[in-house]
Amino acid sequence: MADSKLDPGKSYGWTGKILRVNLTDKTVSVTPTDPYKEYLGGMGIANKIMYDEVAPGTDPLSPENKVVFAVGPLTATGVPLAGRTTIASLSTYTKDHQVVDAHTGGMIGAAIKKAGWDAIIIEGASDEPVYLKIDDDDVEIKPADKVWGMGTRATTEALSRREGTDFCVATIGPAGENLLPYACIINSRNHSAGAGTASVLGSKKLKALVVRGTQPIYVADPQAVADLSDYMLREIVGSNNNHVVPSTQQEWAEYFDKGSRWTAQKGLTWALAEGGPIETGEPKPGEINTVGYRCMKSFKDEGPEAEKYTIKMDGCHSCPIHCYSDMRVPASAANGGYEITGNTCVPNFPFTNYMIGILGDKTPVAAASEDALVWDQVTGSVMDDLGLWCNYGQIYRDIAHCYASGVFERVLPAEEYAAFDWTKFQNNDPSIMAELLTKIAKNDSELAYVGYGPLVWTDRWNDKAWNDTVASCIINPRGWPVHHAHECFGQVGLLYNMVFNRDDMIHSAVNFQGCGLPFELKQQIAAEVWGDASAIDPDKNYTPMNEYKANFAWWSVVTDVLHDSLTLCNWVWPMTMSPTAARDYRGDLDLEAKFMKAVTGEDVTTEDLYKMGAKITTLQRANTARGMTDAEGKMGTNDFRAVHDVVTEWPFTQDPDVPVFTEGTIKMDKDDFQTALTMMYECFGWDPKLGCPTAECLDYYEMGDVKENLAALGLLPDAK
Repeated sequence: MADSKLDPGKSYGWTGKILRVNLTDKTVSVTPTDPYKEYLGGMGIANKIMYDEVAPGTDPLSPENKVVFAVGPLTATGVPLAGRTTIASLSTYTKDHQVVDAHTGGMIGAAIKKAGWDAIIIEGASDEPVYLKIDDDDVEIKPADKVWGMGTRATTEALSRREGTDFCVATIGPAGENLLPYACIINSRNHSAGAGTASVLGSKKLKALVVRGTQPIYVADPQAVADLSDYMLREIVGSNNNHVVPSTQQEWAEYFDKGSRWTAQKGLTWALAEGGPIETGEPKPGEINTVGYRCMKSFKDEGPEAEKYTIKMDGCHSCPIHCYSDMRVPASAANGGYEITGNTCVPNFPFTNYMIGILGDKTPVAAASEDALVWDQVTGSVMDDLGLWCNYGQIYRDIAHCYASGVFERVLPAEEYAAFDWTKFQNNDPSIMAELLTKIAKNDSELAYVGYGPLVWTDRWNDKAWNDTVASCIINPRGWPVHHAHECFGQVGLLYNMVFNRDDMIHSAVNFQGCGLPFELKQQIAAEVWGDASAIDPDKNYTPMNEYKANFAWWSVVTDVLHDSLTLCNWVWPMTMSPTAARDYRGDLDLEAKFMKAVTGEDVTTEDLYKMGAKITTLQRANTARGMTDAEGKMGTNDFRAVHDVVTEWPFTQDPDVPVFTEGTIKMDKDDFQTALTMMYECFGWDPKLGCPTAECLDYYEMGDVKENLAALGLLPDAK
């Protein structure tokens, strides 16, 4: 129930408006958010629009497909880490082209929200290149012929100069223009949204969104938002991935863990900071103004060599953690990349983490070296400028494999293969990556098929065995790789890797796994949150499936979807643990609900929000059932267990001489995994045999329209 003291003429949290842009007839219209508020925002709103408006079986590159940019009720409200955007469309690279979500940080979400919009629906297709200028309520479709063909950096600079530096630019690069399935949208120079969304925009000839927002965002209780923010920063939040202990022993800390992303320490500096080096030091819990020093991601990703290149840690809108590495690497520019590089996660370490192990003796570069750092920054900066997506490192693994195993030499036309000096891999010359990636982004060659994803290229090049190898990391035969899978709490990680139509991007569980607290303390927290200490196992020492692990898997999915709908950063949220010894290291899992009430004025509990997260997950699963094909190719099947939630072979066959549930292996058991699926299905209320939504669960989630639709299609096992 909303606070009766609130102004009925204002919308709190939500702006109340959705912008619709039809590129075919160049019309712009506005619709209310109210019909979608039961799906919160972000991922929820975007998926409901896709369910209602894009028919199953639609070609992702046809005008009938849509792209939905959506923010949430907490975006740009002053809530910490509420700066993300969900972008939903149809997959360009996985089986059946199902609905997928891309997620991005940067500044575009705040700009959209402050311009007065909860979502932007892009539909139709233009005949000529255009960009969309949004200046609060003033919306224009403008010619983009002058920037078509440019990389994302040049486009961002050109459109910022043309429209004003206070506009945020979200743009596609050559990969998206050329309809390469692996193409991403880049905003604020290096913040990416993947899942092939840029190739969909390319098919619509939409080069960029250029957004400025100057409108106020109304919150029900500004003081409560400020107080909650201070409380969170003083007592609750850790570092990147909510790691809550430092990586080195420090005077203030009871614990430390070498793997922690809380890397700040005495003597470690932003060496190239403007005005001279800035020491990260030992920022203690309770010190609000030093939270931004806790995470030096360049040092974590690249090792000690990164310090001398680091300008600063940067971040997204409303982020106190700053996990984005700004570096100046002259050798990157000298080898075909860019001197100023910046990103977080995979683009920081493509060569080091994803290629060196596969290349083996095909490269002399050592992982922890200055040479490796240069390879990484060349590769990452070129990828971002091309607007080329990696599918959580998959393109890097595939390129390394296809070169090292001779696939490229076997399948590329002789002239095409000879166009590259492949000895550059052996000669420590990273310019080869700039050349290969640029050619792939053109999408006019046999080589480009590596940018279509392994579902396509392994079939085309007769190398399907690659998908069932540990090195490939392909976790689902429908075409996506692991994203913190069974190496993260065994069955729990494997389960949530099956739920979506792409890599899951769930960090709720891995944040807990790597937080740095002693295992015995984590067991105590696990018992409090998921019902029993047996919800978690020590790393590489797994036990058979149980109901508490199912609770943990369900919670991991639900909290991630909730964050992508509110929109919050799941790389730091949820606040399961705390760095504060006085709290016995307990976090506050009610913070989302507390902020939601402070922003919207609506009484909402954590249980209410978790139900919302489960509802949105169920909505996407319902949409998947409509477009999923069975073994005979017939569209529309609800047998998720047999068709969708299928794991590739290698998680069950790795370490062939080691029994499952033996200390030292992450090997899984097939029968145990089927038990795990059943338990997770039951947590969501899905059919325990098929894993699909039922009439009963759709009633529980108050999804009557979805129930009616699925019943008419014969996709509800318990429909009467």
